[in-house]
Amino acid sequence: MWQWWLIASGIFFIGEIMTVGFLLFWFGIASLISMVVSFFTSNLVIQMVVFLVSSVILILATKPFVKKFMNKKNIATNAYSLIGKTGLVIQEIDNVKGIGQIKVGGEVWSAQSEDNSVIPVNTEIELTKIDGVKAIVKPIKISITN
Repeated sequence: MWQWWLIASGIFFIGEIMTVGFLLFWFGIASLISMVVSFFTSNLVIQMVVFLVSSVILILATKPFVKKFMNKKNIATNAYSLIGKTGLVIQEIDNVKGIGQIKVGGEVWSAQSEDNSVIPVNTEIELTKIDGVKAIVKPIKISITN
């Protein structure tokens, strides 16, 4: 019976590699514990109880500890780090004609207007999202006070 527990632990570990939840790992460990128990008893009920109890204990005991050290905050990288940044229109943006370029952070991007409006050259814009290889932008409203 120990072979089945070893196969089960392998399946759980492979499943853990394919996911990022850090949950199947504990089932793999519990399977290994049950495998050790199977060397001492051939009673399947006892082995299953050991598997269930050890799984619950491992999950409850370690999940809060793991959450404390795992950083849930996503850090924007690559192109997505430009979202929210301001730039300048270097070629008129016209969604109907499919033209438009901006310069943000020293990089030139093809751009589309967020609201399908035409944005003239030298208008300051804010990059709101990335759609494929196009930057979706909106003009920054500048309030003029006298």
